[in-house]
Amino acid sequence: MRIAMLSYHTCPLAILGGKDSGGMNVYVRELTRFLGQAGVQVDVFTRSQDEHVPHVLHDLGYCNRVVHVNAGPEFPLPKKELPQYLPRFAEGILDFASRKGFTYDLIHSHYWMSGIAAEMLQNAWHVPVVHMFHTLGHMKNKVAQHPSEVEGDYRLQGEQHCMDIADRIIASTPAEVDQMTTLYRLDPGKVEVIPPGVDLSHFYPIPKDEARAAIGIAQDVQMILFVGRIEPLKGIDTLLKALALMREECHFAECPFQLVIIGGDPDSSLDQASSEMTRLKSLCNSLRLDDMVLFLGKKDQSTLPYYYSAAEVLVMPSYYESFGMVALESMACGTPVVASHTGGLAYLVQDGVNGFTVSGGNVKELAKRLSLFILNADLRNKIGRQAAEYARSYAWEKITAKVVDLYSRVLSAAHN
Repeated sequence: MRIAMLSYHTCPLAILGGKDSGGMNVYVRELTRFLGQAGVQVDVFTRSQDEHVPHVLHDLGYCNRVVHVNAGPEFPLPKKELPQYLPRFAEGILDFASRKGFTYDLIHSHYWMSGIAAEMLQNAWHVPVVHMFHTLGHMKNKVAQHPSEVEGDYRLQGEQHCMDIADRIIASTPAEVDQMTTLYRLDPGKVEVIPPGVDLSHFYPIPKDEARAAIGIAQDVQMILFVGRIEPLKGIDTLLKALALMREECHFAECPFQLVIIGGDPDSSLDQASSEMTRLKSLCNSLRLDDMVLFLGKKDQSTLPYYYSAAEVLVMPSYYESFGMVALESMACGTPVVASHTGGLAYLVQDGVNGFTVSGGNVKELAKRLSLFILNADLRNKIGRQAAEYARSYAWEKITAKVVDLYSRVLSAAHN
């Protein structure tokens, strides 16, 4: 079985925490690796964004390639400028397949723009399409915290078209199925729920003292961790306000704690920094939190198990998450999670089992739940152990088997 995997707007090899790199990058990369281990050949096609990066890389294991396709200028572009280059992207993939003499059995596309390219390839190859959205425009618009986060009609119409042309759609959670059937009038029989997975050979509990020594975190400070993109939708301002409240109520002198933020670029000059990073740093200053918050910028995923294991608690105060792979990685490392009760997080984080959920934007509730883990080591350790056990059911080997089964059923239906 040979799969054409489409990740048009972002490369699965990108360092996480940047403007357009996050859970989808991890999903495409890890699914491709584990499909290879299962004997499925995968070529991942993505738009070339750096002329100095080789156009074909073999970084994802068994017989798998990442192919950087020339489609517009070879540097990062705003998302709103990308749709115009989709025909060139599809033409580049067709040319690559023709030159190599490859035929593909199935197309698996990710995010709505890849779905539009998938239709162009589907028309040429006459093969089925499996699609995964990762985020939905209608849901982002419902919770947008800034005008820049509002998605235009071109995306909403594109998502609707992807749903119409795809043979099968993968949803991360039952909640996502409800969103697609309600907001896009999608036939629920066309959707299969298969959650993302976690690589348990990479994400596992590391003794806290050893993890902290490896990343240079003091042993005598309680550590709260945030991992993700720096954007208003992530609710980091709510987290900072909760931290200020905790300092007043948690006897900080007796139990010092700090917040470590991984994501973005904290060292860029003001004219280069994102407006959200600038806003958050200003908020830290006004709340007198400068000595309690560390902005560490983007980190390679190879270092993340150390940060997860070093932390007392991971926090995800997002206003919306389609799933929340960061939460799953943290659980696998034995670190409990406090997250907003929204989207996939409401499905993944179970109160009192692997963490706690709170109402999005509720500063007092977030401070209260975080304080429980900071002040109560027994509770923290108990829920951390339960979280690690819970994460085992999401091992990528198990998730990949479900995806391969779906591919097989879609191909069987296409041949009948």
